[in-house]
Amino acid sequence: MDRPPAQVAYFCMEYGLDDALPIYAGGLGVLAGDHLRAARDLGLPLVGIGILWRQGYTHQVIGEDGRPLDVYPPVPTDRLTDTGIRVRLRLRGREVAVRAWYTEAFGNAPLYLLDTNLPENAYPDRRITDRLYGGTAEDRVLQETVLGVGGVRLLRALGLAPQVYHFNEGHAVLAGVELIREQLAEGRTFAEALAAVRSRVVFTTHTPVPAGNEVHRLELLEAVGASAGLSRQQMAAIGGDPFGMTVAGLRLARIANGVSALHGETARQMWAGVEGAAPIIHITNGVHPGVFQDPRIRAAMAAGGDLWAAHMACKAELLQEVGRRTGHWLRPEVLTVGFARRAAPYKRPDLFFYDPDRAEALLREGLVQLVFAGKAHPLDEAGKAMVTRLVEWARRYPEQMVFLENYSLGLGRILTRGCDLWLNNPQRPLEASGTSGMKAAMNGVLNLSILDGWWAEACVHGVNGWGFGDGSPGPDQAARDAEALHRVLLDEVIPTFYHRRPTWVAMMRESIAMAQDRFSAHRMVEEYRTQMYGLG
Repeated sequence: MDRPPAQVAYFCMEYGLDDALPIYAGGLGVLAGDHLRAARDLGLPLVGIGILWRQGYTHQVIGEDGRPLDVYPPVPTDRLTDTGIRVRLRLRGREVAVRAWYTEAFGNAPLYLLDTNLPENAYPDRRITDRLYGGTAEDRVLQETVLGVGGVRLLRALGLAPQVYHFNEGHAVLAGVELIREQLAEGRTFAEALAAVRSRVVFTTHTPVPAGNEVHRLELLEAVGASAGLSRQQMAAIGGDPFGMTVAGLRLARIANGVSALHGETARQMWAGVEGAAPIIHITNGVHPGVFQDPRIRAAMAAGGDLWAAHMACKAELLQEVGRRTGHWLRPEVLTVGFARRAAPYKRPDLFFYDPDRAEALLREGLVQLVFAGKAHPLDEAGKAMVTRLVEWARRYPEQMVFLENYSLGLGRILTRGCDLWLNNPQRPLEASGTSGMKAAMNGVLNLSILDGWWAEACVHGVNGWGFGDGSPGPDQAARDAEALHRVLLDEVIPTFYHRRPTWVAMMRESIAMAQDRFSAHRMVEEYRTQMYGLG
């Protein structure tokens, strides 16, 4: 195994590269996978650091009562290589060995995955890297210590000293603690150590939702070994007391970014009170065309060919997959609306049904058919309840609506190529970016979306898709957004689809051109290279 030099070490809790390696939960991981692929395409000397989750995230199926059930099949390692490298951490007062796996099997830049499931470890320590985002606060801190502290020690074992450390979300910031420990061991003061580390760290924050920004007690960090020998006072200077992972990321970095223009504005407001924080810019996310754009769509677009025929071929494959999974056969001539993403309350997957009378009228008339998919976090009862409500609607109208269980990368590709319309209705401004809409747009699947995240930058209403809702907060925001959704759907989307097909196809071309040009992972990584990494 060649170990290439690396100028950038990219730390992330999850990587969505392929369904054959199910160690991702959602958009953060898929974005990280695209980052690694684009880095390889562009020749950027970058290595990824992550964790081999032995049981993955969750294989989520729907029970007979409509409730999501979480299943944890073992994650295969057949496309990974054991490097033979072991690093050691002091966790919960015990020495824990950490194995390093390696892969470039998915068209990605080198990715190293850390794993505590070794026979020499005590049983509780073997289980640290079992489940992504599972368990207690202590489990999470242990996992983040393996990622951050263990990741830096792995880089040293590989003989790598990157110029830049990129912490992708707050889960990775304990790497900064280990970098400071290294500086202190060389005789520098804490202030000198922090300044030296800041000169090499960049940080990406992904969510303005409070639950997505972890905070932990300093006593817990000390007890499990996450402090890596730093004092409580030093840890508080980094992340506060209690210790905020996002706060730490902002104080450890020389520059930080949000993942869309609107999210950059929101993040600057949200973290304005953090003393010593890095400046926050924005780099809008992008998706990898080679993975997510169908070759038939790309060819028809490039040659000025029959884009509608290419789209209908993709749609036929989607409907075939729906039939295979559910036994229900949707009709190719009906406007097919897709909604697929993590089932979180702020994403409001059930907004279409906020006014049940209007929703039922549309379904009874057969003007639309709906394809929903999404996983709820195993501990998110509100998210699971939303999934159950969607399943109930699908069972009530099986000819017009389906819910596809166990949302995955592969299913996402089929959906974002085969639907006619992509629906997105988060509570603005809580959608940081929303890359599924980019994938749809790149395939000519038109977006109907709240003007949040990336769509606030991309939407030209009635030209490359449609926006709805004014985004103004208030107790009636959901009612206003639902009314706007149905109004645009009835007054603009449905008439265009059924009665102005040339206009629809022209909008598809505008959508593809926009997404290919502005929302590719290659553009995104080039911006990271110049604006964050400073590599020119």
